[in-house]
Amino acid sequence: MTLDRKLAALETELRRLGRVVVAFSGGADSAFLAAVAHRTLGSQHAHAVTAVSPSLAGDEETECRSLAQEWGLRWTPVTTHEMERAAYRLNDTDRCFHCKAELMDVVGPLAAAEGATVLLGVNVDDLGEHRPGQKAAVEAGAEFPLVVAEFTKADVREASQLLGLRTWDKPAMACLASRVPYGTEVSVSLLGQVERAEAALRRLGFRQIRVRHYGETARIEVGLDELPLVLAQRDEVVRVVRGQGYRYATLDLEGFRSGNLNG
Repeated sequence: MTLDRKLAALETELRRLGRVVVAFSGGADSAFLAAVAHRTLGSQHAHAVTAVSPSLAGDEETECRSLAQEWGLRWTPVTTHEMERAAYRLNDTDRCFHCKAELMDVVGPLAAAEGATVLLGVNVDDLGEHRPGQKAAVEAGAEFPLVVAEFTKADVREASQLLGLRTWDKPAMACLASRVPYGTEVSVSLLGQVERAEAALRRLGFRQIRVRHYGETARIEVGLDELPLVLAQRDEVVRVVRGQGYRYATLDLEGFRSGNLNG
């Protein structure tokens, strides 16, 4: 299917749904879906909602607010409490199930009050990955219109660029808990440490960055094109990482891989 046909299919699916609430994290997929939903249905029938919790980097909440203002989205931040769920903090391979269950518990009633369907920016490339959160969302009534319209990750970025959305080349993001290996209990202080370390590294000029948390060790992932930059700024990289409480700063020579702690 061509990109034009996929866009048309997405608009058709959104019109079929009629009223929608988009779970809007600010990433390329959810941003694209929120923008197209508002363009197709108007702000009376489309609503972008951002779940705010210690799992969301503060910069991402700010970005969502900025995008909503730029694009004229009807936008609401809501507080979720996944950290209060013992099963989430336990951080086993089903952590994302408990996170999405919490999201739907909070966003679901808001959508129900508007007679709307909750939408997630899941695309067809996501379906083959370990995503227990998808199961929780579907069980609670969410739908994935990008899947219905057969959008891949590359399609989302190409269509976003075509529509003039500045998120078209935004680096992949994920909740901060994805930096923590399964079996290591998640805490607010741990997530804060990861967030601050990543923010410090971005200030050094790194664009695609992950700090994987292994106790006293920060395992740094950057895009392959940025690997030489880490070595060129080795002293600064070590300094800022140690400044956030890590004893060791290590570089993953395989580079950034989304979801590489899954499984």
